[in-house]
Amino acid sequence: MGSEAHRAGLLGEHARSRRTGLVRRTAEEINEPEGIKKPARSGAAPGELMRLFVAIAPPAAVLDELDALTRPHRTGRQDLRWTSREAWHVTLAFLGQVDESAAARLLPRLERAARRHHTFRLAFSGAGAFPAPARANVLWSGLSGDRGALAHLAESVAAGASRAGAPPPDRGRRFRPHLTLARCRMPTDVTELVAALAGYRGSPWTADRIHLVRSRLGATEQPRYTTLGSWPLRRPDPDPGPEGPEGPGGPGGPGS
Repeated sequence: MGSEAHRAGLLGEHARSRRTGLVRRTAEEINEPEGIKKPARSGAAPGELMRLFVAIAPPAAVLDELDALTRPHRTGRQDLRWTSREAWHVTLAFLGQVDESAAARLLPRLERAARRHHTFRLAFSGAGAFPAPARANVLWSGLSGDRGALAHLAESVAAGASRAGAPPPDRGRRFRPHLTLARCRMPTDVTELVAALAGYRGSPWTADRIHLVRSRLGATEQPRYTTLGSWPLRRPDPDPGPEGPEGPGGPGGPGS
């Protein structure tokens, strides 16, 4: 549906990929030009609701760094439900339960939202907890870098989703970008963990694509994700250089 939508991949399949959990691209896909690619079928039965969110997938090397940082802490805090590294992502908008017709309207809206924003740089930085470290439900890693660009992209995604008939249930709340490291079965004190991770500064990376993801909650603790569509952000405009876009022989240059 979207002219830049990429084929979907299961998060579980992506455990073997060096990119991320959200979208798996084969060698053939990497080498083929951008063009019209049909998004994955949602697999939803007529009238069935799908649990959807829109996210950014960080590069594998960056997730490897974060995984190495948190691994020593996992054995000491088995009371937490640590999230799977293959499922790590940065949520732009959680859309909740969406029917298939609204999901179909959502695809071109997300494509347009992606086209309006340039790629930007981020890095994982520090840690925190919701609602507070002393009584946490969620332990997270924060983000530094161009947080303004990230917030503007999230707002565009939320606006597009609302126009498609899938408004985020938490729209209007302050956007607090993060990557979820662990969830707590009941409010738990993670003050020491937050302090241990507070000084972390990860390698910078480029946010260059958004993903529409379906989440299925099964009997296991880890949700199963299917990417329904993926759209690239705009590349930065080329620098015309000190002599302007026309070069030395262009208007105003020595050859004019």
